[in-house]
Order: sequence, then C-alpha cells, then structure tokens
Amino acid sequence: MSGTERGAKAPSRIGAPSGEGEAAANGKIDFDDYSADYDELLRESTKLYAEDSEYFARYKVDLIRGAVRRPIARVLEYGCGTGRNIGYLQAAFPDAEIVGTDVSAASLQVAAASNPQARFEVESEDLELGRFDLIFVASVFHHIPPTQRAGVMETLAGRLAPGGSIDIFEHNPFNPVTQRIVSTCPFDADAILLKPKELRSLFRHAGLQLQRQTYCLFVPPRLSWFLPLERFLGWLPLGGQYWVSAGHAR
Repeated sequence: MSGTERGAKAPSRIGAPSGEGEAAANGKIDFDDYSADYDELLRESTKLYAEDSEYFARYKVDLIRGAVRRPIARVLEYGCGTGRNIGYLQAAFPDAEIVGTDVSAASLQVAAASNPQARFEVESEDLELGRFDLIFVASVFHHIPPTQRAGVMETLAGRLAPGGSIDIFEHNPFNPVTQRIVSTCPFDADAILLKPKELRSLFRHAGLQLQRQTYCLFVPPRLSWFLPLERFLGWLPLGGQYWVSAGHAR
C-alpha cells in the first residue's frame, strides 16, 4: 500500500518536475522532499499492515509475474519513485529491458544508485521511450489530480505495444485500514483515492480494453497461513488495494 509513484503529460507535477515552491503553492506533494528518507516514512506508515514495507513490492510483482503468459521484452514502471519495485521487476523478467520514470529527479537519483542495470528518465511531455510489453503502475493515480488523469492514461496507452498490458494497482477507498494508512502517511497528504470504476472509465476513454480487475492485499503477512485464500477473494471489495489491467483491443 505504498504511495510512492507519480506521472506525465500534464502541466506542473505531471509533466516536468515542479519548480521550487510550486508544489507547495498548488497543494501538491513534492516527492523530491521525501527522496532521502522515503523508505523509512513508508515503513512507519504501513507497519499497521506489515512490518516489512518491501512486502508490498514483492506482492504486486509476484501477481503480475503469475498472470503474464507472453514474452516480455520491455517493461516500464511509470512513477517508479525511489525504485522500490525495480529490482523485483528485474528478477521477474530477467531478459527484459526495465525502464523507470518519475517526475521527481531526486527520487530517480536514489533509484539509479540502487538499480544500475535499469534505465531511468524524468517524465516530461516530450519524453519518447518507445513501446512496452508491460507497463506497471503502483499507487500513482491517487496522486494525480483528477482533471489530469485522462491525459496520463492517454500517455500510457501511447507507450503500450500491441498485445501488451497496463497493470495498475491502487488503494481501495472502501478499506478502513487503507484509509487509516493514507490519512497518516505524510506523502499521501495530496491523495484523492479513486474507485475501480473510475480507473475502468479512464482505460475505456484511452481506447483500451479491460483484461482483469481484482481486489488484493486481504491478509497481512503475519497471517501467512491464510494467504492462499486470497486468490479466491478477488471479487470481494475489501482488499487493501485493487489491480486493474487493460490492453489494446485486438
């Protein structure tokens, strides 16, 4: 349930990194301010659910890896922040080129130091990266102002290769534990949670076809003996997060 990552193709924080003071002026979080101690802040915010904040990165990438049945040559993590997911993506898709983007240049410096084999780019309106077989987006959209979300989804759709998928994880606004975590997390101060139906609508308006929707993160890792039951609960809107996947219509 991290609140790490962020996005592109819109003014200020969605395009190039915000100028000094701009984020504060428009009420948005400037993730450059959190790049040095992001992991510790995340660990403190999510300890109600899991002591090990790395659990969330492993969990999501494992879900994707288990669902993918096609060759993956290029992976984009949109809004990769300090790169917490990048190592898990590299392990899951060892033959793929891994690219991470974010609006926070300071966060990308941290990510690059920890993941020298991956490529990192600061998001901007004119950023050209080519097409990707898998676009992974983890807890990003709730940081994007609602009026800019459609433009971001169009950017992602334009980067998606035929036969590929955009896989987005978001906080479940119906889950009380998630609500508590978001309300106490300093870099979620600008968060506007979105329901799955909004994400589905964004996919449709970008010309993408829904492939799956499932709720996840029902059971904290300390109750690991219940974890196998999660695969039967995807229909239940009580998970800590939800996962929606879409691709180009065939």
